[in-house]
Amino acid sequence: MARTAGSHSDITGPRVREAALTLFARHGYAAVSMRQIAKEVGVQAGALYNYTTDKQSLLFDLMRGHMDDLLDAWAKEPSAEDAFGRLERFTRFHIRFHLGRPQAVFISYMELRNLTPENFATIEDLRRRYESELEKILRDGRDNDVFRVADTKITTLAIIAMLTGVNTWYRSAGRLSLSEVEAIYWDMVRKAVT
Repeated sequence: MARTAGSHSDITGPRVREAALTLFARHGYAAVSMRQIAKEVGVQAGALYNYTTDKQSLLFDLMRGHMDDLLDAWAKEPSAEDAFGRLERFTRFHIRFHLGRPQAVFISYMELRNLTPENFATIEDLRRRYESELEKILRDGRDNDVFRVADTKITTLAIIAMLTGVNTWYRSAGRLSLSEVEAIYWDMVRKAVT
């Protein structure tokens, strides 16, 4: 397939994904057309198909990319020995990672309903892999009589929801620094498991 004059796949491909991310976050997946994405990128609508098969693939690629980045970044985090150290590390990591990606986070939560069943299953599997990292920390802490947790799965989901909620209100120019926010949230998480 011929490339549009002046386009470069290493430049245009990321611009297509960035435009889709911005438009999906602003208007919602269902309300955005491939023509709108093309207009945002500055290419003809047909040229988008050099970079993606369809809008569903674009949404899936954005969500999968976010989850892959999340799992890769967590795997690179330095480990801690004790249960409290591991839980604090997870708490701070989750806040820092997600604050830098508000649109990807919004899409990852709000657009799951627009995935095909097969794509949904893939994203859910990746989400469960990440959730299981926290659940393992909680289970190990409970089994070693460090944490008092009635149900590790519910506690995992509650902690992740609380930590992800920072994205809705935190502003870097606000009254609290990121490190202060992390410390406050770590204190709340710690109290939730003791």
